[in-house]
Amino acid sequence: MTAALDWPGFGHISLAALLFLCLAAALAGAVDAVVGGGGLVQLPALLLIAPGGQPLYALATNKIASVVGTAAAVRTYSRQTTIDWSSALPMAAAAFAGAVGGAAFAGALAPGVLNGVVLVALVGVGLYTWRKPELGVAEAPRFTRFAQIAVMALGGALIGFYDGLAGPGTGAFLVFLLVGLVGFAFLRASATAKIVNVATNLGALLYFIPAGKVLWGLGLVLALCNVTGAVFGARLAVRRGSAFVRRVFLTVVVALVVSLGWKAAVG
Repeated sequence: MTAALDWPGFGHISLAALLFLCLAAALAGAVDAVVGGGGLVQLPALLLIAPGGQPLYALATNKIASVVGTAAAVRTYSRQTTIDWSSALPMAAAAFAGAVGGAAFAGALAPGVLNGVVLVALVGVGLYTWRKPELGVAEAPRFTRFAQIAVMALGGALIGFYDGLAGPGTGAFLVFLLVGLVGFAFLRASATAKIVNVATNLGALLYFIPAGKVLWGLGLVLALCNVTGAVFGARLAVRRGSAFVRRVFLTVVVALVVSLGWKAAVG
């Protein structure tokens, strides 16, 4: 169980480590499908095991599992709730371009500075959502059709750029943009955010695949586990509704704040 596997594309991890990563991927898929934030589980688990011996292998392999799992969540949402594809797809395209641009500038900003900015933003997002219990319970459109698509595309590009910088909390920011600014209910916002997340993950992969940093064997196994969790999470979100998604959203935001705060405290 603890001996290193010599399977190609698995980064010389042990069978015990593989089982641990599979459980983490399934849990991450479920959390991510509901409201985003699966990276709180899956990526730290990969970094702890360190397949391939370098953090970049963990980051790249994480994207493979995330793309497949998030795509499965989109499919589940699309079969059980209404998705406005005419506004979601332009937002996803803008987010894809933003993620590619963000990845290109990933080394230009000190991680400590970025984490500090995100920490403050997440605290604000969490407090605002907590103080407005009616927020996102029902649809409350705030823009004309054309203006809504433009706002979603601009917001998607900015958040996609942030995701390309490998920033945490992308799913939470997407959901808050769609609920707090655009006026979606939490359930619809979560479904739309999944589409955008597929695009941002694919954008990041454009930089990882040519570099040869993706562990395909491990990534595909984790993708299967992530899909299992994602389908379960999406079905649970549809069944429980926007009020449930709101509670999970606040829980994920608090977890992100604690995680980033701890990283800042320990340097």
